[in-house]
Amino acid sequence: MKQLILVRHGKSSWKYGVEDRDRPLKEIGIQDAHRVSHHFGTAEVKIDAVYSSPGIRALHTCVIFLRNLKIPYSDFSLSNELYDFSGEDVMDFVRNLSDSQQIVMIFGHNHAFTEVGNIWGDVYIDNVPTTGLVHLSFNVTRWKDIQKGKTEKVVIPKELRI
Repeated sequence: MKQLILVRHGKSSWKYGVEDRDRPLKEIGIQDAHRVSHHFGTAEVKIDAVYSSPGIRALHTCVIFLRNLKIPYSDFSLSNELYDFSGEDVMDFVRNLSDSQQIVMIFGHNHAFTEVGNIWGDVYIDNVPTTGLVHLSFNVTRWKDIQKGKTEKVVIPKELRI
């Protein structure tokens, strides 16, 4: 059984004149990353590896999750393939993961994560919002064999705000 956890980066700021890859998180993006990671942490899922897009907003979101879920930085890597907006590179990346990894968490962007969630999950998601989390499971032993799986959980940060 393979499990994939998709986390879209937190809400980012457009107020700085920087390249897309360098856009930082807004304060609400930081707060939502803490909310969602604490909420997801209650499930006590043992994550084998974490990968992030090199986009600053995705990387910052990822670091918050690493800290809050107490995942060692040695289990983390950056991947340019996750700086994808269509989903094709993300799916290629996942299909090429090491089969020794059972549960993998990735951080990236839309529309890629909405596409991947809908192609591989069994629950339609109109849009994965910023800091949205989609947990998928697949009844396969090799990542390259992933087809349609099961949507285990969808976390919408807005629903966690008090």
